[in-house]
Amino acid sequence: MTKSKEWQQEMVHLKECRELIASNIAEYEQQYEKRHKETEALFDEVQSGNVELYGQMMTSRSLEEHSLNQLNKNQAAYDKPFFGRIDYRNLDERLFESIYIGKHGVLRNKIDVEIVDWRAPISTVYYENELGKGTYNIPDSHSDGKGREYHIDLNLKRTYDIEEGRIQGFYDSDVAANDELLVKYLSKNRDAVLGDIIATIQKEQNEIIRESPFHNVIVQGVAGSGKTTVAMHRISYIMYNYKERFTSNEFCIVGGSDILIDYITGGLPELDVYDVKHMRMDELLIHLLKKEWKKKYQVVSPSPKLAWKSKMLFASELEQHMQRLREHILGNCVVYDEELGMLLSQKNNDDFINGNPSYSINRLLVTLDERLRTRIKLQCQGREEIGIYKKKLVQYKNYFSNYCYKGTVVNLYLQFLEIYGKAYYINMDSVIEQISRGIFDVYDVAAMLLIYYRALQRKPDEEFGQVFIDEAQDFGPIVYYALHTVLPECYFTIMGDVSQNVNYECGMNEWNDMCQKIFDSSTDQFRVLAKSYRNTIEISEFAGKILTSASRGAYKIEPVIRHGEPVHFIESISREEAAGISVEILTKMQQKGYETMAVICFSDEEKENVVRHLRNQILLIDSDKSGFSKGVMVLTVPETKGLEFDCVLLWKPDLKGYKENPKLAKLLYVAATRALHELFVVK
Repeated sequence: MTKSKEWQQEMVHLKECRELIASNIAEYEQQYEKRHKETEALFDEVQSGNVELYGQMMTSRSLEEHSLNQLNKNQAAYDKPFFGRIDYRNLDERLFESIYIGKHGVLRNKIDVEIVDWRAPISTVYYENELGKGTYNIPDSHSDGKGREYHIDLNLKRTYDIEEGRIQGFYDSDVAANDELLVKYLSKNRDAVLGDIIATIQKEQNEIIRESPFHNVIVQGVAGSGKTTVAMHRISYIMYNYKERFTSNEFCIVGGSDILIDYITGGLPELDVYDVKHMRMDELLIHLLKKEWKKKYQVVSPSPKLAWKSKMLFASELEQHMQRLREHILGNCVVYDEELGMLLSQKNNDDFINGNPSYSINRLLVTLDERLRTRIKLQCQGREEIGIYKKKLVQYKNYFSNYCYKGTVVNLYLQFLEIYGKAYYINMDSVIEQISRGIFDVYDVAAMLLIYYRALQRKPDEEFGQVFIDEAQDFGPIVYYALHTVLPECYFTIMGDVSQNVNYECGMNEWNDMCQKIFDSSTDQFRVLAKSYRNTIEISEFAGKILTSASRGAYKIEPVIRHGEPVHFIESISREEAAGISVEILTKMQQKGYETMAVICFSDEEKENVVRHLRNQILLIDSDKSGFSKGVMVLTVPETKGLEFDCVLLWKPDLKGYKENPKLAKLLYVAATRALHELFVVK
């Protein structure tokens, strides 16, 4: 078939798809309007006291939401119905199929699928398989196995460039996204890149997205490798394929700052993800502490001088301390009664206690009381003495639970700190004084969460099924040890880059503890994303020189071939002159069409100084009020973690000191790699 004839056929198919989508939109608009009126009428009836219609109202509301969901999907698909196509022979069923793949699935009727959703199992063929024979799996939503495997022979893999309902081009290749199309998408501004990324997901990214949700995944990804985007798509994939196993309120997105969480969650509706929880790391730890956390308590930034609290050694010593406390309280639980004989033997108790390692001390004591009551009832059966059973119940009432710890988790933590300080010759006076006043850092909260779990927890926490952590390197190992311990039935997707650890003393500078001491290396996955899609070649080369000092060569950037402007270095004499130059640059970039711009400073003092100099000359976005927004933002390096901007201006960085200072190198590397298209360095 000639290229022109193929082009004509594709144009006809696109037109037919858009006509179908337009028809669907009209139908779902009518459905939604009708069901919305029905729901409102039923709601009024229920409010008037006709409560027997409540179930009918909820059914109507569910149907209304379904119509609205389908309407939104079809409206979103109209301008760009599909981005890919695969032609293959199903070797198991001996059928030939041609499938179009889009960001949103489109139905021809209740049974027939016109355009396959990118999250559907068959779509993985588009992202991963080369031409020729291969396989794909349909996952089992109730199992951690691979599900059913299908064998195929792939004949065609095609990627489309469609803009506003018109085909601009299509490309046939062995890889999902043709480099030409990928570079075109990456050349757009930040919002457009996010919108088009589904069409250009790479094989190594797709493998992480579609990794089984029934084990933990740790991802080391260089700056610009798409870690955040992969995490967002992984949430969407799991919710689509495992909806019978996980509900949306079991998902939680965790980041180090509000602006990062705002940035992540802002893109989720576009991926058909709604109602997931999101918290800063300190908020999640506090949330898990439940009533043990008091409103008067406050969390402060960790001090580099107290970095020992972030390490696995500290967590290990705390666990040993709690185990000794457990053995002291539960070491001798024999109950012998002169009238009834042996009620609970040492072996019986040891088997029970050792068989429930996840039970807290208080929970064990309460449960031992329950076992004791059951044993008394059993021993009293067949006895003729009147009232002996009731008499013994009174005699042994709260026999064990009287020993339950009734103090606060803070007091237990203070006791441990005194012991730890003596063991390691650490002066704890200032630490204990601060904690006694209710002031904690995130590592204190993690330690108290472990204590709560080991000593006080009444029942297991089953709130979360999937937790996604971005910029994971900014927190030390004890945080992840605490989360993994306290949420044993939860699965974690952990994204980070140790080269970007801005909390050098306290965070993670390598992954060994995570992979070897916290998570199970035999079942959990450690993945590496080395290719950077964010920066131009020119920015990547500048960042690569810094990365050598930041990671000591452990991880290197492999940039996508996309050229742009050279990195601009601007000399300035004074801060006033630097501010004037910066305003000129930012104004010119706005005229160029860039929508997101950041001036990145290397200290809080410099940020305040820059804001003071710039705010009367150019409109600035206040991230504290607006979150991540279009316009010009002035931020410190930690505030930019996980974000990207069309244009970045570095304010007076130390371009000499970083070579011998890994901590400074990491800050500079993070700052430089925030830029999608242009980078300015005002010296």
